[in-house]
Amino acid sequence: MPRITPLDHATAQGRAKDLLDAVQKTLGATPNMTRTMARSAVLDGWLSLNGALRRGSIGVADGERIALAVAEANECTYCLSAHAYLGASVAKLDADEIERARRFASSDQKPAALLAFAEAVLRTKGGVHDADVAAAREAGLSEAELGDVVGHVAVNVLTNYFNRAFEVEVDFPVVEPSLQAA
Repeated sequence: MPRITPLDHATAQGRAKDLLDAVQKTLGATPNMTRTMARSAVLDGWLSLNGALRRGSIGVADGERIALAVAEANECTYCLSAHAYLGASVAKLDADEIERARRFASSDQKPAALLAFAEAVLRTKGGVHDADVAAAREAGLSEAELGDVVGHVAVNVLTNYFNRAFEVEVDFPVVEPSLQAA
């Protein structure tokens, strides 16, 4: 049972209404996570960082791969469900690639390098080693990509923790964490 009642988009007012209207325009829906975030300043911050990252150096498919990996590692059913759905429907990732991403892996070299660095960031809580950065650079990641990986990990940790803390009701086809992340 949710620990914070999601805001009803139909009765929202002020800044919360404006933000939920923006979510509705972008996604065609107002998911429970965003309606719950609308009770606080978190929705505004999440939308801002998420929007900036969408304009960054990492494409939508790789952003979804990172989101899947972080959600699996953090055992967040809501985010794993949302990103499995978005990964397939928006990013056009096939089922095998979604499963690989949940383990910080990919069949493609560049996404595999992004995910390896994301795993290092998450595992070390940002305290990556010189070898992690060197390996990412050797794999061809740019400085912009390195920075954006940290941003993607951070924004997904935020949503994972938010959804878990407040037991946000999943409104996507449910995908349970079950794999052992790297």
